[in-house]
This record gives sequence, structure tokens and C-alpha cells, in this order.
Amino acid sequence: MFVLSAIDVVIIVASILIVMIVGLIASRNQDKSAKGYFLASGRLPWYIIGAAFVSTSVSSEQIVGTVGQAYKSGMGVANWEWWSLPVYSMLIVFFIPMFLRSKITTIPDFLTRRFGQLCGDIYSWVMLFAYVVIFLVPVVYGGSLTFSMLTGFNFYAVLWVTIILVGAYSIKGGLSSVMWTDAVQCSMLLGGGIILFFIALAQIPGGWHVMVHANPQRFHLYYPPSDPAAPFLGMLLGSVGVFIFYSAGNQVMIQRVLGARSLWDGMMGIVFAGIINMARPLVTCFLGLIVYHWINVMHQAPALAKPDDAFPFALQNFAPGWGLRGIILAGFLAAVMSTISALANSTATIFSLDVYHKVINKNASDVQLVKVGRLASMIALITAGIIAPVVSKIGIFMYFQTGVTYLAVPFITVVLFGLLWKRTNYEAARFGLIGGIVILIGVIIADHLLRSNGIYAQWGIPNGLHWIYQGFIAQVIIAIGMIIVALRHPAPAESQWKPFQWFPSQLKQLNDGISRPWYQSVALWFGVFAVIWVAAYWKFW
Repeated sequence: MFVLSAIDVVIIVASILIVMIVGLIASRNQDKSAKGYFLASGRLPWYIIGAAFVSTSVSSEQIVGTVGQAYKSGMGVANWEWWSLPVYSMLIVFFIPMFLRSKITTIPDFLTRRFGQLCGDIYSWVMLFAYVVIFLVPVVYGGSLTFSMLTGFNFYAVLWVTIILVGAYSIKGGLSSVMWTDAVQCSMLLGGGIILFFIALAQIPGGWHVMVHANPQRFHLYYPPSDPAAPFLGMLLGSVGVFIFYSAGNQVMIQRVLGARSLWDGMMGIVFAGIINMARPLVTCFLGLIVYHWINVMHQAPALAKPDDAFPFALQNFAPGWGLRGIILAGFLAAVMSTISALANSTATIFSLDVYHKVINKNASDVQLVKVGRLASMIALITAGIIAPVVSKIGIFMYFQTGVTYLAVPFITVVLFGLLWKRTNYEAARFGLIGGIVILIGVIIADHLLRSNGIYAQWGIPNGLHWIYQGFIAQVIIAIGMIIVALRHPAPAESQWKPFQWFPSQLKQLNDGISRPWYQSVALWFGVFAVIWVAAYWKFW
């Protein structure tokens, strides 16, 4: 069993108290309006946005799942961590300028204003369900499972204590509390994870070079199109699907930007997040490579029962007991808590602003909206806790990635059309959302039939079609259908599409139209990020 010393326990408890104190202080310093609760009154600086963007996207399902997948299949899974330059480029160029200049409050708000109420309602209801079942559940499960395995504490006790602690500050404080605690948790996550990586690597005689020499085929980012874990062709195709949805069409992530104090802060926050992201594999998947070498090359332990056990194994076997276990575990808990709080807050935002205010009580006051939002957060956390054990039957990485991919396709297709093609009308958007879900289900069923009847094997595709390919096929069909439907119905009025249309001239305003010193240039720091990214892919290709 993973034994925690007294100093370890003190560090963990102190880190939790620091997070909660920061969250409660942040809640006292924000105004009490609905905008203050859900969007932090539009006062968030770039460094808070960037740190929160990273910490929200790295949680138990990310750490436990990717470490396990790297243990199983190799470095290719690092693409899930590093594939940020193409996605963040689109986020900075297309999405952030339009969202902030149009004063969008939520993704349903954009869909409603661009296409009509029905489109916004579809997103609201589907995402409310998804945030609890697809997003929250694996985060709650993964964090509780790992902590329980390491300490011997009861799984359910860990699960519910985590939910109560997160709810204590996130339900009360809203987005401002969530963002400031996310920034603190980002430093804990990176600090603890990087320390564990280098301590674990020191246990391998000869270090990184020896691991590469022993299994060179496991240390490449490029995996062939048929790879079941991380096909590189799938990463390219997913850039306009699941990946851009997760960062730009997902309320949980984009809400970090919607609270920016300026357009410049929003874009610089994403650039900052991109630079931080380059260190993420040290915290997540590279640890799985070390565990694999330790077990399968050095033969220091029996093979793991399942890949998701790789991260707990690393903490049990590599983390020394003189306080570092507490630091590392505090970082892991910080990642879990930051994502849970972000999901709970976004669930509250969508339900209060896009369901309760627009459908149930159009005359609701700010006080009522905040109360309803807090109740929605509480219900979401309790529901996720009840159904979390279901994940154990599927596997964290597969559960989360397949769920997000299937969810993303119809929504991001409609959002992209709304930004890039002024001819997109209500009928086309309705087809993309409703018909798109039907099309996606059809592709999934077709894939299942081809797989179960052995047709894939006859075609030389032994592992079947990766879920990213399924999503891309569905996206192409949806896009073609939207074009046909749009051309068969009248074009929307200029007042409906023009405020949300992207124009190339917007590229001239990366600095928000304000003269700033050269060292504050968005283009400069984006260039630094791009150079680091290209160097990493050149090195590990």
C-alpha cells in the first residue's frame, strides 16, 4: 500500500485549504450580478486564462488515462497532449475575436443569435446531459479510484469527500472562484507531475536514452493510419472536429476566454496555455513509458492487470516518502478538483442563462439566476458521483475520448458553418444538429455491423475504424447535407450573419487595435509557441 507520512498528509491538507481559501476570497471580490457569477464580470487577465485553460483540460481522466495508454501503446498518445498548435491557431484566428466582440455569453447564446432559439436549446440540453455523463463522470471516477488505490481509503468515501470539497467553493463563488483556484491548481499540477517524472526517470539506469534504445518503435509521435490508439491521420482530421470542439465549441473551455478583460487578454491567454501545454506529457503520458520499461524490460514487477493502473503504480513505486508523495498527490488532486469545478460551473451557466432564463422564467432577476445556477451545480455533482462507477467497465481513456468525439461532430460543424459561411441559414443549422445526430448514430451502427460481420478484416482493417475516422466521416456527410439544405432555402438576413462572420481583415487586430510594446505582441509569443511545437515534433517524429 502507498504509505503517506505525516508531512505528506500535512502537504495535501494544506494544498486543499489553500485552494479553498483562494476560491472563497475570489468570490468575495466579485460583484453579485449574474455576469459576475457566470463570467467573472469580464475582468480575467491573460495569465489566469492560460493557467485555467490548462488545468481544466488536465484531470484524472487525462492523467490516469493517458499514462495508461502510453504504457500500453507508446508515445503516440502524446499527440493528444501536444496537438495544440493547429487547434489554438483556429481558436485565436476564428473564434476568440468573434466571441468577445459579439459579447457572447455561452455557446447556446451564439447558436440562438446566429440561427434561432431551437439551435441554442438543442446544444443546452445535450450538453447539460453530456457534462454530467461524459465529462464529469470519468473525472470523478479516475480521481477517486487513484486516491483510493494509493491510500486504501474507501473508494466511495473518497469520491463524496472530493465532491463536497469542490462544491464548497465552486458553487458559492462562480467563475471567478473557479478561475483563480484553477490557476493555483495549475502550478500544483505541473510542479508535482514534473517532479514525479524526473524521480521516476532516475530509477532507470541510463535514463531516457536507454528506454528509447530498448524499444525505439514506442518512441515516435507518428503512428500509421490503422493504429488503434493514436493514428496520425486521425489527428489531422480531428483538428476540424473533436479537437476544435473541445477548445472552442465546448462551454467548459471557452468560458475561460469569455471572461477575459480584453480581446488581447483572451488571445494571449491561449498562447500562454499553448506554451504550458508543451510540458504536459511530462505530467501525463511519458510516465507510462517509464512504467512500461520498469516492468517489461527491467522485469522489476509483474505486468499490470489493466493500463489504468499505471499511474497508481508509478506513485507507489517511484515516489519517495519524505514529503514528495504529498506534493505529487496534491498536484493530482488539484487537477481533479479544477476540472470538476469547471464542469459544475459551466453546467450552472448553461442551465441558468440558456434554459431557466430563456424558457422557464424570462423575468428572472440576477439573484434568482445565481440561486438556480448553484442548485444546478449541486445536482450535477451529486448525479456524477452516483453513476461514476460505470466507467470501470469501459476504461477511462476510451470512455472519455469516444464520448467527446461522438458528441463534438454535429455541434462543431454547425458552429464552423456559422462563422465561415454567411449563406448558412436556420434550416441548415437545424439539419446539422438534429440530422447530424441521426447521421452520427448511423455511422456508428454501420461501423458496428462491419466490425461484427468481419468485413473490416476482409478489407485489411483488422482493428476496425478508429472513432476519429467515424467522426470525420459523419462530419463530411453533415457538411454536405448542410450545404444542400442551405441552398434550398432563403439566405439569412445580413443582420443575422454579419455580426458573427469571420473576415480575413480581422487578422490585423491581434493586438486588439491598441499599440503595445513589442514584447506584448500576440504574434511574437505565438511564434515562440510555434517554434517550440515544431521542434518537439521534429525531435520525436
